[in-house]
Amino acid sequence: MQPTDPLRHVEHWVFDLDNTLYPARTNLFAQIDRRMGEYIREHFDLPPDEARALQKRLFRDYGTTLNGLMRERAIDPGPFLEYVHNIDISAIGPSPALAAALGDLPGRKIVFTNGSVRHAERVLTRLGVVAQFDGIFDIVAADYVPKPDPGPYRTMLDRYGLAPRSTVMVEDMARNLLPAHRLGMTTVWVRTPSDWGQPLPGDGHIDIAVDDTAEWLAAVAAARRS
Repeated sequence: MQPTDPLRHVEHWVFDLDNTLYPARTNLFAQIDRRMGEYIREHFDLPPDEARALQKRLFRDYGTTLNGLMRERAIDPGPFLEYVHNIDISAIGPSPALAAALGDLPGRKIVFTNGSVRHAERVLTRLGVVAQFDGIFDIVAADYVPKPDPGPYRTMLDRYGLAPRSTVMVEDMARNLLPAHRLGMTTVWVRTPSDWGQPLPGDGHIDIAVDDTAEWLAAVAAARRS
């Protein structure tokens, strides 16, 4: 556990959703990833290997597969989001520790996700923390512009009236914390086994690195009470 000194000025809390508010070992994204491939295969009548190659190229080139499909193929994002997030989330269970820690912390709590509101609400409900959050800023609210494009970060802060210097952002994708850092937010990286989520050599935009969001928040809450 790292010292919580960088949080002494923090009043508000912004969290990524997937693999941040629940452990990456639940591997929900594998289901989402598979359904994206299925959608592309069926929608464009492609062989599985071509659909997979297109999916991954669009992700690399545009930040999300959806963003690439909208730009290159002009798809309607609504049916895509509904299809890919229609997954089994039973691997996630209630997290009383997360609920208690969130309840002990002051200020507003916002989910900032490249997914959809519906997906976020399902996950938060399953975790038992939906009542702890003041808002969900999803890919639709971001006008389908995904993290780490800096535009949605500013829009999100403005929408909820959050001052960057008093706001922390918690995220498992290290690259998604760079715009938050540049805006003046305190940044917390949740370590991930994903190669894509790792910091690059020389990255200096991560203030705190943690292994488990709920455990870290509980330590923060305890430190603030002492």
